[in-house]
Amino acid sequence: MSTYKKIALVFGIIILLIVGIIVGRIVLNNIIQKKINQVNPTEVVAINAKKIEFYEKIETFGTAIANQSFSIRIRKDDLISSLEFDKNLLITKGQLIAQLKNEKIIAPFSGKLGIREISPGILQGADSIIATLDDISVIKIDVRIPEIYLNILKKNLKVKVTTENLSETFDGSIETVSSRVDPSSRSILAQIKIKNSNNKLTPGMLLNTEIIYNEIISLGVPEESVVQQGNTAIVYKIIDNQTVARIEVKTGVRNLGYIQIISGLTEGDQIVVQGVSKVRDKSKIKLISK
Repeated sequence: MSTYKKIALVFGIIILLIVGIIVGRIVLNNIIQKKINQVNPTEVVAINAKKIEFYEKIETFGTAIANQSFSIRIRKDDLISSLEFDKNLLITKGQLIAQLKNEKIIAPFSGKLGIREISPGILQGADSIIATLDDISVIKIDVRIPEIYLNILKKNLKVKVTTENLSETFDGSIETVSSRVDPSSRSILAQIKIKNSNNKLTPGMLLNTEIIYNEIISLGVPEESVVQQGNTAIVYKIIDNQTVARIEVKTGVRNLGYIQIISGLTEGDQIVVQGVSKVRDKSKIKLISK
């Protein structure tokens, strides 16, 4: 036998030994796990697969703008009486803002009254006050969206808005979309309108926005119930409240801690959501409350 064949034979034997050891360990581990499960079923928490709302989103940010604004400039010498500009008063359309010597300043719309700018020394005899009336029942945001979303952006798309200052989420929609792409930034200008009936949002605030599209109602499960093994996603389905079955699933988008299940499960299937790392196919389990 040639030296080359001897070396190949030796390497072949070594590889077979290594493969045999690996396979043996896997088999032994499975046998041990099955024995353990027969004696002490694994405690798990389960949840039913259910249909929920999924969507894709475009994330961006912008500055809050009043729905409409009205500027007021008053010379102190002309002022007879007025509302208190520094109290951020909410006033109604038609309300008297200031009585001057020769005219009245009436609110052209409902909104929040405030001082925009104070001339130097206003408290010690300044000659003028500059104030604003802002309609904040609706807040606008101008945002620039990458041109790759050109075919997605359209009027009335839903928008969710948050800010670091508040824990609340505000609902809005796209009001207008520019007909042109900005060649310098390769972006599209869109304007969002947000309902602000509680007046919590103020012009000038930085707002985080999510533009919602491709909304669907689909089967979903919590992210922690899905195990990713290479390109394969699996869940463990509860069988007769006693054992689990390893199920391969096809997944889709992720939203708010849930993963869309395109195939592999049906609505109402009970799957392991806590204890996933402790079970194997056909493991005996004990269901516990979450």
